[in-house]
Amino acid sequence: MNILDDLKMQYRLGGIAMRVIYWNIACFMISLIFFYGFSNGLFSFPNWLALSSDPQVFLFKPWTFLTYAFFHFGFMHLLFNMLVLNFASNLFLTFFTQKQYLGLYILGAIFSGIVFALSFYVLGTAASIVGASAAIMAILVAATTYQPLMNVRLFLFGNVKLWHITAVILVLDLMQFRLDNMGGHISHLAGAFFGFVYIKLLQNGTDLSIVISKTLDFFANLFRKSPTTPFKTVHKNYKKPAEKTSSRIVTKDKTQQQIDEILDKISQSGYDCLTKEEKEFLFKAGK
Repeated sequence: MNILDDLKMQYRLGGIAMRVIYWNIACFMISLIFFYGFSNGLFSFPNWLALSSDPQVFLFKPWTFLTYAFFHFGFMHLLFNMLVLNFASNLFLTFFTQKQYLGLYILGAIFSGIVFALSFYVLGTAASIVGASAAIMAILVAATTYQPLMNVRLFLFGNVKLWHITAVILVLDLMQFRLDNMGGHISHLAGAFFGFVYIKLLQNGTDLSIVISKTLDFFANLFRKSPTTPFKTVHKNYKKPAEKTSSRIVTKDKTQQQIDEILDKISQSGYDCLTKEEKEFLFKAGK
């Protein structure tokens, strides 16, 4: 088995978390081909992929509230996000389903994108963002909210509580809030907030991910071909079944056979040789 076959098998058998990681890597490879400037070493994403805080842009390109969550500004940006996503995914999928995972990833990205756009609009600043960090934070905080005291073994640190790891990441975001990449940190915190709210609503019986699951199922069924069959449906005109006559025919044959046997007996030995039952039978049959 070569590397390509191995990757294909991992994609098919790895579950939704592995597929989301593959989608992010694929989008990064695409962006390297079409949006990377080799002269300056920077990415230049079009406004129909990156999420812009300009209402004149995002109002006419609403899909960017999701597409931004699959692109990254560089290899290290992608690598760090995918490492955290793999870590958070394993924790979340320990307790919840793959549909809930995908629903939370998508809803977390959309909610964080809306918060980012509104925040920068209120501040009167135009900016754009890409990256899966907000959706990842939603998944990580959701798992932490559900099982904050879970022990996680970290290299060089040993066993630590899950909430300690999440708290450190959130504190780092808050410390850098006004230093650099303010839009990114706003979306991170928004994703964390959404992950917390998602679990609290889920514990009260409301699963927000159902909206995404039903939407995806609708489009999947829309484009799925209905099974064909080589047989035609033929209209049948059901009539009242004809009365069966087989029993009468059989009865008649037996009666006639018995009469023939009695007549043969009479022709050979005379009428007086018949038994009382035979005489009565012959009398009834002759009526």
